Amino acid sequence: MTYRAKEGAALDSMVRQARTVCRQAEREQPRRGRGRRPTIPDWVLALMIMVAVMRRKKTKSAQYTFWTRHRREFRRWMPAHRLPARSTFFERYRRVHSLFEQAIRLQGLHAIERGWADPTCVAADKSLVAGCGPNWSPRDRRRGHIPKGVDTDTTWGYSEHDGWVQGYAYEVIVTASKGGAIWPLLASADTASRSEQKSVLPKLPYLPKQTRFVLADAGYDSNQVAEVVEWQDPHRRTGRRFLCPAVPRPNDGRGQPARQSRERRWHRERRDRRRKYFQSAAGQRLYTRRKVTVEPFNAHVKHLFELEDRVWHRGLDNNRTLLLAAVFAYQVLLAYNHRRDCPAMHLQEILDAL
Repeated sequence: MTYRAKEGAALDSMVRQARTVCRQAEREQPRRGRGRRPTIPDWVLALMIMVAVMRRKKTKSAQYTFWTRHRREFRRWMPAHRLPARSTFFERYRRVHSLFEQAIRLQGLHAIERGWADPTCVAADKSLVAGCGPNWSPRDRRRGHIPKGVDTDTTWGYSEHDGWVQGYAYEVIVTASKGGAIWPLLASADTASRSEQKSVLPKLPYLPKQTRFVLADAGYDSNQVAEVVEWQDPHRRTGRRFLCPAVPRPNDGRGQPARQSRERRWHRERRDRRRKYFQSAAGQRLYTRRKVTVEPFNAHVKHLFELEDRVWHRGLDNNRTLLLAAVFAYQVLLAYNHRRDCPAMHLQEILDAL
């Protein structure tokens, strides 16, 4: 099936769809703090950034220039608002990532309500993206020496797929159902060194109520993460299971000590039960879904938005906005496809036609 559309029709439809979600996200997460509210709301900046990311405008200057040349489209999509000044766009670009984070969650819920996404089984993963500029070695960091051109917000992170990378990372929780499109439901972005065991915790309370299985790699092996997924309190389960390879601990295989606290015994017993279920035939069948869902999703997002080599900006907040805008744009493309009953394989073709 070949994708055909009148020039601009697809983008018009996607902007209208994204506008509804972004406005809802801003209503649910309003600005707080001193000072009066800005005359141009954050959702307007979010739409500008999303469209520019879809068009692969790789600097903030290129993104703003794109909009100065497309004022007619801006007035059509946001008729009650004026185009922000260049300095306003540059300054507020760094703050929009929180709105994108909320918008990704809302759009994931909309997909579940419409039956496009099955959240019964989900997978979590962190993916690294190299930063701009030369590497900043750990030795130079310890000495306080900053080589010319280094992005000082970057940090080093390691993954089995990418090895050691200096840069940033985004983390997603996606659907891992058997068949069907892979939908991102929750996302965040941070430096490459941010621990998965810490970054995933704020997302877990927002897991869909239908979720029964959470799949993760060994980087997420933590009693705290597993127990937040599986337990509401010490004596009441959530009805979910956390499937994650257990990282060997120094005392594994030595048997239980003669004396240990009740709390420590609870943690050990729960960990043993998780390991037993993970190693069962049912657990292994479920866990195989991770490699065919979240890992291909990361590769697809990076390919679509040309993030395979490095991020587009310098600075943590700039790249938080960029990475979450890419995940949100991916959701918008998926929703556009589902409204037209098109397979997900045509996302690249739709993006290239914009």
